[in-house]
Amino acid sequence: MTFSLHGIPVSKGIAIGRAVLISRAALEVSHHLIDPGQEDAEARRLLAAFKQVQSELTTLRAGLPKDAPQEMAAFLDVHSMILADPTLAEKPLRLIRTERLNAAWALTTELNDLLEQFAEIEDPYLKERAHDIRQVAERVLKALHSQHKEGLSQPDFLAPTDAGVDAIIVAHDIAPHDMLRFKDYAFKGFVTDLGGRTSHTAIVARSMEIPAVVGARHASEIIRHGDWLVLDGDRGVVVVSPSNRLLADYRALQQAELAEAQKLQQIKYSDTKTRDGVQIELLANIELPEDANQAVEFGAVGVGLFRSEFLFMNRKEALPGEEQQYLEYRRVIEAMHGLPVNIRTIDVGADKALGSSSDLSQTGTSPLGLRAIRWSLTEPEIFLTQLRAILRASAHGQVRIMIPMLAHAKEISETLRLLEKAKAQLQQRNQLFNPNIQIGAMIEIPAAALVLPLFIRHFDFLSIGTNDLIQYTLAIDRADHAVAHLYDPYHPAILNLLANIIRQANQAGIPIAVCGEMAGDPSLTKLLLGMGLTDFSMHFSQLLLVKREILKADVSKLRAPTAAVLSAIDPAEQADALAALAAA
Repeated sequence: MTFSLHGIPVSKGIAIGRAVLISRAALEVSHHLIDPGQEDAEARRLLAAFKQVQSELTTLRAGLPKDAPQEMAAFLDVHSMILADPTLAEKPLRLIRTERLNAAWALTTELNDLLEQFAEIEDPYLKERAHDIRQVAERVLKALHSQHKEGLSQPDFLAPTDAGVDAIIVAHDIAPHDMLRFKDYAFKGFVTDLGGRTSHTAIVARSMEIPAVVGARHASEIIRHGDWLVLDGDRGVVVVSPSNRLLADYRALQQAELAEAQKLQQIKYSDTKTRDGVQIELLANIELPEDANQAVEFGAVGVGLFRSEFLFMNRKEALPGEEQQYLEYRRVIEAMHGLPVNIRTIDVGADKALGSSSDLSQTGTSPLGLRAIRWSLTEPEIFLTQLRAILRASAHGQVRIMIPMLAHAKEISETLRLLEKAKAQLQQRNQLFNPNIQIGAMIEIPAAALVLPLFIRHFDFLSIGTNDLIQYTLAIDRADHAVAHLYDPYHPAILNLLANIIRQANQAGIPIAVCGEMAGDPSLTKLLLGMGLTDFSMHFSQLLLVKREILKADVSKLRAPTAAVLSAIDPAEQADALAALAAA
């Protein structure tokens, strides 16, 4: 039966393929297709894991002290009985042999099915047995993991070519650091139950240049592994079990999008000027050093935002030291061939947590908590290490330092003090760096926007982080699907705040850019141009789309309709003003 789910479109394009369901547990173990002919060996791996856990339980049972609670012995006996039941391994073994699922994937598939069945049981006692089954299965998964000592990041995580069809990941939610693990694999799209348009997971999905829909509510519960899907990343629609006619229509749309992308290539090397001769700078946002090559390929004239925190996330070992960071920053600089690079200091916290292996104090899980510069200032040695690494990298090209989430004068003074300390430390070592390196601030908290002269006085350049500025101004957690629909870049308060920031910076003669997602939205390009913005920083996949709008625009004709948009408070009045701006 064909049906559709609706969510939030966060990465454009159309993907057609089979669903690959990834549970939270699935993200923590290896899930891949085994090579043909390895079915029996993989089945033996699973049986060996069962045997290992049974032996562990037997040892634990025999080693119980005489005064141990009676419930403990009963608990171990129940787990042994569950493990000894041949039906628990029956289906996973069949999945290994018929579908070539690896042992961990086969077992988690069976576990999920069993838990669904137990969830429908009304008897409280029987319902509680689901916990026992989960615990037994987790023991077996740990045993499998200990055999190979490998995780999700291995190259054969899931090769869609082995499956014979393209694969689309379906999950309840995927953290940004987990999303990065998929970066090198050939998945064609992502669907999640949770998430918002500007969550960091969505941003990473766009960086992978594959279609993605988030906030599709119960997608992971309704969609079954192996279902045929059409994922429409332009409209936020996921079609399950599409008809042949619908498939044909979407394949035609795919071809049209491909033709459009080829047309865009024609403007890649043209000068980025408006019709009335205003020069515009188009820069790229990147997450990892290797993204710099693609930024150049798409015509970026620099890196406006290097999210350095992704070097720190999803690590099994210690956080990167000064030398490792220096080498990674240098990679970006060399890939940009002399073009400017803005390196943002680590912005962890909220939905971007450090890896579980970190022994550091926890970052805040709330967007209002301990994150970004607030966290860096509580960990001055880590901050100094990063500052030294960036300073050393500045000897190799045009590097600028950008500080996130500043709001207070004391944060500014402490940041600048630590920068000077990092410089002094390098001077003592006789290591090269640019002593006149420029330092900039991100304007992403309303308080910073309201005291902009303070920032103009202390910094060489500014960059507006619209993603956070919107969520803090509208009091919306952009990663919370329950309020994601309230995230509105067109809110009059947001537009007027942006216009005032850009106006003040231009009047003071200080460079100002927008590096949030608004910069990469072609529907907002004319509006930002009308506000006086000349520096746009976005994911490189959006560069040519925005460039096309810039080449068609005449800034002199945009100022009056932009003023009308800014003065419009009523939604209907604003809609009319925006339509007039689009036609200008």
